[in-house]
Amino acid sequence: MPRGPKKHLKRLAAPSSWMLDKLGGVFTIKPSSGPHKQGESLPIALFLRNRLKYALNMTEVERICKQRLIKIDGKLRTDPRFPTGFMDVIQIEKTGENFRIIYDVKGRFIVHRITAAEAKYKLCRVREVKTGPKNVPFLYTSDGRTIRFPDPAVRVHDSVQVDIATGKIQDTIRFETGNLCMITGGANSGRVGTIMSRERHQGSFDIVHVKDSNGHVFATRLGYVFVIGKGNKPYISLPKGKGIKLTIAEERDKRLTGK
Repeated sequence: MPRGPKKHLKRLAAPSSWMLDKLGGVFTIKPSSGPHKQGESLPIALFLRNRLKYALNMTEVERICKQRLIKIDGKLRTDPRFPTGFMDVIQIEKTGENFRIIYDVKGRFIVHRITAAEAKYKLCRVREVKTGPKNVPFLYTSDGRTIRFPDPAVRVHDSVQVDIATGKIQDTIRFETGNLCMITGGANSGRVGTIMSRERHQGSFDIVHVKDSNGHVFATRLGYVFVIGKGNKPYISLPKGKGIKLTIAEERDKRLTGK
C-alpha cells in the first residue's frame, strides 16, 4: 500500500464550489493541509488563476506567490496550494485590493471585493469551548484558531468578530432566534436569512429553520448555520443578490429585464 497523504486530486473529485470545467485536464490542484477542510476550501492558485485571471497557468501563480504579494488573514502566504475558506480575507497590497471568500446562493466561491476597513476583521464560528491547563478557558474557531480567555458568555455555534492584526475578539454574535445567518453547506449554502427556530434531535442532527428577507422559509442542519449579524444588520458586506435564492422563473425574468 502507498504510504503517506494523497498528493493528487482528480478534477471530477474536486468540490463543486470550485466551478472547474470537466475538460480542463485530468487533475487539479490538491490543497495543502491548513485551517480549512479540502471540501470547504479554495486554494490560492484557483483564486488567482480561475477567478481573478491574474495568471494564465500554475507557473505564473507560483511566481506571484513567491514575490510575497498575497496576504491571507494578514499573513503572507507563499504556498500557491494554501487553502482559503469561508470568511477569509485575501489582500493584494500591490493592487490595493481586498477580497473576502464567501459563497453565492448556488454554493460556489465567488470574488467578493471589500473595503480596506472591512478587511481588518473577520467572523469566526465557535466550534468548541474548553478549559486548558491551569484552568485557562479557550475556544476553537471554524478557521483553526485557538483563542484564550474569551468572554465567558460565548457558547458553541456563536460567531466572534476577530481583529486580524491582533487575533483578539472584538465582538460576539449569539446564535439565537432573530439573528441573521448565512448557510455554509448543503443544498441551501450561500443563502442568508433570519434564524426562526431550532429543533433538537437526540442522537441525530439538530435542524434550524431560517427565513430569508423575501419570506421564504427553509430548513438546514445546525452545523451549516453561520451567524453573521445581530437582528437584520450583517457585520460583513454581502455579495450581489444579498444571499436571496431566486426560483428558476425569477432568475429568467431577471435576466430578460436586465438585457
